[in-house]
Amino acid sequence: MTLRFIGTTSENGNCPTLYEIVETGEILVQGDRETDPEHLTQLRDVRASETFVRILASC
Repeated sequence: MTLRFIGTTSENGNCPTLYEIVETGEILVQGDRETDPEHLTQLRDVRASETFVRILASC
């Protein structure tokens, strides 16, 4: 499948980057993986195939 770069506000790699999967219209978000166990236990309806990423609100 083809990825189309949508954009980023990052000048040095600290902000999220967005891509579109052209064939499906889905969006990929690049960010740091969430690993805090306290946060992970609060997430709901998580499929085994899913992961969560952190994005700075100030980006």
